[in-house]
Amino acid sequence: MFYFNKRHNLIERREFSYPLQDVKEPNLHKNLYSYDEVPKIAFNRRTVPMNMPDEIWITDTTFRDGQQSREPYTVDQIVTIYKMLKELGGPKGKIKQSEFFIYSKNDQEAVYKCLELGYEFPEVTTWIRATKEDFELAKSIGIRETGILVSCSDYHIFEKMKSTRSKIIDKYIKVISDCIEMGIHPRCHFEDITRADFYGFVVPFAERLNQLSRDSGVPIKIRACDTMGYGVSIPGTVMPRSVPGLIYGLNHHASVPSELLEWHGHNDFYRAVTNATTAWLYGCSSVNASLFGIGERTGNTPLEAMVMEYAQLRGTLDGMDTTVITDIAEYFEKEIGYEIPPMTPFVGKNFNVTRAGIHADGILKNEEIYNIFNTEKLLKRPVKVSVSKTSGLAGIAYWLSSNYKDREFGKRDKITRALKAWVDHQFDKGRVTAIGDEELKKIADRILIDGDKKFADKLLLGEEEE
Repeated sequence: MFYFNKRHNLIERREFSYPLQDVKEPNLHKNLYSYDEVPKIAFNRRTVPMNMPDEIWITDTTFRDGQQSREPYTVDQIVTIYKMLKELGGPKGKIKQSEFFIYSKNDQEAVYKCLELGYEFPEVTTWIRATKEDFELAKSIGIRETGILVSCSDYHIFEKMKSTRSKIIDKYIKVISDCIEMGIHPRCHFEDITRADFYGFVVPFAERLNQLSRDSGVPIKIRACDTMGYGVSIPGTVMPRSVPGLIYGLNHHASVPSELLEWHGHNDFYRAVTNATTAWLYGCSSVNASLFGIGERTGNTPLEAMVMEYAQLRGTLDGMDTTVITDIAEYFEKEIGYEIPPMTPFVGKNFNVTRAGIHADGILKNEEIYNIFNTEKLLKRPVKVSVSKTSGLAGIAYWLSSNYKDREFGKRDKITRALKAWVDHQFDKGRVTAIGDEELKKIADRILIDGDKKFADKLLLGEEEE
């Protein structure tokens, strides 16, 4: 069938409808996913076009998937984080939705309090089981949209639910119809899509949802869930691992518009951020993420990473306030007690800290040489130098200049050389760990604040007081 694509201004061919393949035996893609081997990345060298949507945005799952791997947040913690997500998303609401559980009294109270704030963005949405009771609960709370689990791989259809493709689709359609009848917009979570039979089940199911949407007049979103983190972004890879292929297929073969497509990825193979960005590039308007990637197993796509990906792709933050990322990180560590790994990009304590003396020498001359961007302006995180055995005079000078801002220090300054002598002495005595700021500041304060010049002379002569 041919049709005129208004986005591309071209007459294009739409493939014929894909009928449901109601197979007797499950297709578990064992050629790719042999359980006793590392999964294979196979290629057919077929590429699909990039198709960046007119609008892209982020949705949040910190209070849903993010709570599946840790103790539940308190109501006050949820409300505080939700407020900060609004600040981070900015006036244009680039963090468009936030997803909540509603099963416990704690979760329900948090949802009510967030709704009472009256924010347009992030919109409060839920994730529920596919039961009438859960729909009624969501409706009573005042939720406009909810996520519904619709597992789509044969691992789930045959092995977990002990059913068939045709029976499962009929069941799903009934549940989603009930949701619509309750006055709630459904968001269908296509669980395990990277192990599903894409043309034999996913596309026919999506087409059934399209028909239901046309009949009811209610938009039905599809969240493509890379539940096990198997997705790959490399062009020319085979389905169902190909993220470009999955998004293109849902968009082109299943006729799902970009604004109704969402990507939800996991980080089992370190691909969460790249896969989410790829989903954007190939036609998915929305990517789902959690703060700091906290989520089941290896975690979800980090929300703060997608803020930075957005800025790199669009050339603008569109009003998002990246300094709030640091506020959220500090809140997690100080108020919630969550320990962020020190090397974590943008939020870890070491993310913009250098230890090598040769790097510190470059930073002393121009911090752009070794810092990824103006971290002080964008994240309220000035570039730092950690003093260690390899810091050298340049590292000491930069540390002094950063901590005593009333003057600049160079490599030839007496205080710089005195501190370097003290540091060298520590490592000569067998120390192996870096020297902390407070520890070094005690020595520097004795010279700079107390004016103990004799102490500096002793350090230079190697006569440090024990």
